Amino acid sequence: MILLISDLHLEEERPDITRAFLDFLTGRARSAQALYILGDFFEAWIGDDAMTPYQRSICEALRALSDSGTPIFLMHGNRDFLLGQTFCKAAGCTLLKDPSVVDFYGERVLLMHGDSLCTRDEAYMRLRRYLRNPVTLWVLRHLPLSTRHKLARKLRSESRAQTRMKANDIVDVTPEEIPRIMTQYGVHTLIHGHTHRPAIHKLQIGEHAAKRIVLGDWDRQGWVLQVDEQGMQLMPFDFQRALPPAA
Repeated sequence: MILLISDLHLEEERPDITRAFLDFLTGRARSAQALYILGDFFEAWIGDDAMTPYQRSICEALRALSDSGTPIFLMHGNRDFLLGQTFCKAAGCTLLKDPSVVDFYGERVLLMHGDSLCTRDEAYMRLRRYLRNPVTLWVLRHLPLSTRHKLARKLRSESRAQTRMKANDIVDVTPEEIPRIMTQYGVHTLIHGHTHRPAIHKLQIGEHAAKRIVLGDWDRQGWVLQVDEQGMQLMPFDFQRALPPAA
């Protein structure tokens, strides 16, 4: 059994989500062959050198799961793209490139955070290219902590304001981008997060049946995708109620 989650947006101000995640780590995740976290794990991350006590506690919880025998794979999101190897080493995680092709029970599957699929949001795509430029990343990581805190607050505030103003189709994935990226990587299954619109979409790409699975965000409830020999199941669960044990 492989588990995938995304868009937890962990922050100290949401203890309900934090408790649900910690319960998930000590419960269902302990019996998983692997755990994949596809971005926006934290609401904000300004650098491995700026880890707060809260973030360190999450790091230690991940390490405990890793030490118990469950491999953890972590992908950058648009909120936490400054997560680095220092954090991953301490947490016992492997940092995945976005996108990445993995093998799930003999099937090639494409994993992405999902923000790069929203190509109709041209302003965001320009900002994304700028922020992910290696030179920009180097500069950001070497700014004073106070400056990084101010910049993070500014970006979060502007992002929320702009998202409210943009049409729904602008902040969702571009339909034409899905078959293009899946054909490029030679897969029939794409799994991503980012849009907060959990669903399993059946597709037809050329002569092949395909599917796009969108992971849900953790806000009013949690979401997990379970992959096993029988297939893929996208499941919501209440924060107050633990997921049932794996069969």
